[in-house]
Amino acid sequence: MNEPETIRKILQLKTIAVVGLSPKPERPSWRIAAYLKSVGYKIFPVNPGCSEILDEPCYPTLRDIPETVDVVDVFRRPEHVLPIVEAAIEIGAKALWLQDGVINESAAQKAEQAGLLVVMNDCMLRQHKAQQDPDYHPHCEL
Repeated sequence: MNEPETIRKILQLKTIAVVGLSPKPERPSWRIAAYLKSVGYKIFPVNPGCSEILDEPCYPTLRDIPETVDVVDVFRRPEHVLPIVEAAIEIGAKALWLQDGVINESAAQKAEQAGLLVVMNDCMLRQHKAQQDPDYHPHCEL
């Protein structure tokens, strides 16, 4: 988990379900998803309270996404992660990314045991930028 090679492999995947994506541009989930979309990832917003975010159709759950999802990027409180992991396994996702502050060891372990690549308590935007530019300094991003 959180190994440089794991991060590199996940960043090579191309479709990302963003669970807990906010429709508010001032929220980290919106800014990170907008960045990921801008650099070529296909994003699937997952938020039961919205019909569209970032000009993409929004889905109530992972199971409602009609296409294949490579990465499940989670912006939810740690106590909500286990059902998301179970859904990620069910839909055949290849990776689970738990954003900054999202720490659930047992859920992450369940994902790893099911064969998913896992990153926990880290930012996908920060890691993507760091992979692109070795001089990138992440302290001022969010």
